[in-house]
Amino acid sequence: MNVDELLDLMEETLEEGTAMPFSAGKRVVDVDKMRDIIDDVRANLPDEMRQSKKIVEDRERILTDAQHEAETLVKQAEERAKALVCEQEIVKRAQKRAVEILTTAQTHAREISKSCNAYCEGILKNSEEVIARSIADIKNTRMNLRNAGNKAMRGPGGKL
Repeated sequence: MNVDELLDLMEETLEEGTAMPFSAGKRVVDVDKMRDIIDDVRANLPDEMRQSKKIVEDRERILTDAQHEAETLVKQAEERAKALVCEQEIVKRAQKRAVEILTTAQTHAREISKSCNAYCEGILKNSEEVIARSIADIKNTRMNLRNAGNKAMRGPGGKL
C-alpha cells in the first residue's frame, strides 16, 4: 500500500469507530490497528521525504560546521593581525635603536678622528722641532768644522 491508501484506511478506521455518548465528535477506535497503520505510513513514506529530512539534518550540521570554521578563521586572522602589529612594533623599535647606534657611532668616530688629528699634529710638531734642532746642530757642527779647518790651515800664529 502507498501512503495515500494508508491514510484512507486510517480515515475509515476513525469513521468505523464507535461514537461516544454525550461527547460530540469523539469515537473509540482500535489503538493497535491505528498504530499498525501509522507504522505502515512511516515505512511507506517516499524516499524523497527521508532524503529531505536527511538534507535538513545535513544542512544544520554543515551550517554549524561552517560557523565553527568561520569563528576559527576569524580567531586565526585576529591572532595573525596581532602578530603582524607586534612584528611592526619590533621592527620600529629595532630601526629606532639602529638609528641611535649609528648616531652614537658617528659621534664617536668624529671624536676619534679629532683626537687622532690632534695626536698626529702633536707628533708632527714634535718631529719638526726635533728635526729643526738637529739641523741647527748640524749647521753648528759644520760651522765648527769649517772654523776648526780654517784655524788649522793658518797655523799656530794664525798665519797661512
